[in-house]
Formats: sequence, C-alpha cells, structure tokens
Amino acid sequence: MSMLQHFAYLDNAASTALVGQARAAMESAWARPGNSSSLHGSGRRARRILEESRESIARDLGARPSEVIFTSGGTESDNLALKGVYAARRRDDDRRRTVIVSAVEHHAILDPAQWLADEHGANLVVLPVDDTGVVSLDALREVLVADAESVAVISVMWANNEVGTVQPIADVARLGAEYGIPVHSDAIAAVGHVPVDFAASGLSAMSIAGHKFGGPQGAGALLLRRDVACTPLLQGGGHERDLRSGTQDVAAAAGMAAALHWSLQHRDEHTAHIVALRERLCDVLTEVGGVAVNGALGRGADAALPGVVHVSFDGCEGDSLLMLLDAKGIECSTGSACTAGVAAASHVLLAMGLDKATARGSLRFSFAHDNDDDDVTAVARVIDEVTERARAAGTLSASGARTGGTR
Repeated sequence: MSMLQHFAYLDNAASTALVGQARAAMESAWARPGNSSSLHGSGRRARRILEESRESIARDLGARPSEVIFTSGGTESDNLALKGVYAARRRDDDRRRTVIVSAVEHHAILDPAQWLADEHGANLVVLPVDDTGVVSLDALREVLVADAESVAVISVMWANNEVGTVQPIADVARLGAEYGIPVHSDAIAAVGHVPVDFAASGLSAMSIAGHKFGGPQGAGALLLRRDVACTPLLQGGGHERDLRSGTQDVAAAAGMAAALHWSLQHRDEHTAHIVALRERLCDVLTEVGGVAVNGALGRGADAALPGVVHVSFDGCEGDSLLMLLDAKGIECSTGSACTAGVAAASHVLLAMGLDKATARGSLRFSFAHDNDDDDVTAVARVIDEVTERARAAGTLSASGARTGGTR
C-alpha cells in the first residue's frame, strides 16, 4: 500500500473498533484479580463490577437486571435462546416441535434451527421475505392459525446484518403473544444503531453482541424474561440464573456495558453523521453503471440501519471486487459466504429474489462514527477502475469456462 494511499475501514457491520470508554472500563476491571463468585474482597469487587455492568445494560435496553444473562457473544446467545426455549417448551408439551424463523436470519439462528430439525425432531418453518428483506407477517399468521399448539419458538432478527433491513419486531412479538408463543430476536445488528427497548418490544428473548457497538469481541448477552422457560446448554456452577454456567468475563461485561451506554448517549449525532456518509456513498456507487442498491434504503428513515449500504454490480464477482478494493486500502465485505472454499451466493439475497449471479456480485459497505468524508472520497476515486477490472476478470472467467480453459 502506498504511503499516500488512504485507508478506509468500511466493514463496521462485521466488527467495530473498541471505543475508549470500553477500553478504560476493561483496564479498570483487569487492574486486580478476582473471581466474581469468590467471597473475599477481590471477589466482591469483581462481583460489583459485573452487577453494575448488568444494571447498566438493563437500563439502556429497557430490561430488568435479572433478565440480562452474560454470554461469550451473539452466537452463544442465539443458540441458548433457540435450543434452550425449544427444549423447555417441548419438555412441557411434546407436541411443541415447530421452530419458526425468517429466511434471512444469520447462520447463528439458521444453523441451530436446522440442527434441531436434524437431531431433535423439530419441524422447521422458514418464513419468506419481500424484495427488501422484510419478513411476511401474513405467512407467520397463517402458520399460527393453522397449528399454534405445535409451535415451540419463533425467532426473527431485529435488523438484517447484510442488507440492513429493519424487521417489524413489535408486530412479530404481538403475534407470538396472541398465541402464547415465545418470540426471540437476534438484535445483534440493531443494538446501538436503532432504538431498542426490550420491554416495549414484547419479546421473550433478545440477543446482543458487544463488538457491534464499540465493545469487545467475545462479549454478549441474552436478554430473557423471567417467565420464559429455558433449558441451559451448559451444566456447571449455576452462574447466570443457572442458564449459563462458567466464570463470567467481568472485564468483557464491563467493556460491553460502557460501549453500549456511550453509543446510546451519542446515537442521534452519530446517526446523522453516518446517514450523510451513507447517502453520499450511495450516490457514488450508483453513478457506476449496472449498480443496484439492495434492501430497504429509501423506504423511510426507520426502514434500514443507518450505516449499511449493500449494492450489486452487474457482471462482477463480489470476491474480485473485495480484493481489488482491499488492494486500494478500502475494506468492506461481500454479500456471499464461503462454503468449503467455494464462493456461494448469500442466502439473504436469494431469499429477497435476486438471482445467483447478482447475489454473488454484491458488496456491503458499513459505517461507524469514526468514518468520514475522506473514506467515501477514497471509494469514489477507485470504484470505476475497480469495477472495470472486476468485469474484465469476470468476462475472461466466463470465456475460459465456455472454452474449457487454457493451460
């Protein structure tokens, strides 16, 4: 990379930088040893930090402190919610075997849901979405009207991590409550970026992860109402309401709580800043021929996450675009996952009705408060060249495939 080349980190939906408040809280927690379950002074100090962090997170997310269960991150929180609630509901009534999820969930929901179907006899129902990624409430109601007694749990994400579409969570929760079915939401992409109030939402359970809003990686929580039965995945010391045994990571909890509080204090100003960058980037990208914006942008201020721009480039492979941009000092992500070394089209984009070629030629750019106009300018300087080179590479690849390739 040239010394004069601008470095732009535009993959904040994958992970954000640790904010200073989180670092300070963690360093304070690390200053003295102590297990939060120990009864001596150091243990009591660790316990105080842990419980103050729990109280802070509860206040900021409209929950009770006893509803905040610390975990190692979003994936564990999602697994505990889905598997734990399913097991508890089915234990009480063996007819409850149906698990309902949306087609655009993160794999931290889709994979455990499929595991429940493969290994534990669950009937998996996947709800369709429209062309912006919004889940079909009509489809959900249809399933519930037909056989609500068989439903163990419903899980619909608050906002999509790839295209940024915000889901009608309150409506999903109301439908679940109408039929007495617990509803979980993976709110990992949403918390810190859009208003989230656990109690007001009507949800039974909700997952969060610290590194999405300026906290540390490896820190998460499951917010779980006290009246919702959940079978633990781990047996051990009975920590976290006996739902998540294991010595708590006090520093991680403190860092997550500090980052969450800071991000909510500054959310309005950060949102205005980020939306301005997002709109400028959209203009830059759509000036390139054959580029389409995906998701719910343009459908209203509350329809999409403020910091996500997801676009598809005709005639390009997302992986080629990603590497060409990376060589120019611009970091973003593709709209595809890699399975066994072979690029695969994103399940989110396919569920939204995009064809495989378009889905594979997609990129996600995502902003945080520390991005600026120079980052967008850096994209503007190179995007025409990068797109031209990616399309040329795609044309050569297609030609090679038609002729059987060359040696």
